[in-house]
Amino acid sequence: MTQDDRLGADGDAIYAALVAAHAGLDEAASHRLNARLVLMLANHIGQASDVLRLIADAKAYDEVAE
Repeated sequence: MTQDDRLGADGDAIYAALVAAHAGLDEAASHRLNARLVLMLANHIGQASDVLRLIADAKAYDEVAE
């Protein structure tokens, strides 16, 4: 899997916002937040084939990291 970094320096700000959004949440609430965010981003992308490819890429990335 290769993903181009198209965010540049904004990637750090996005990461910080994600960490802040999860602050104080228990595990279940954190999972709900992640699920909502993924579905909102998928809707924003708007192409099911692109979203499905990204899901497969993310799963493959996790399997390689183990």
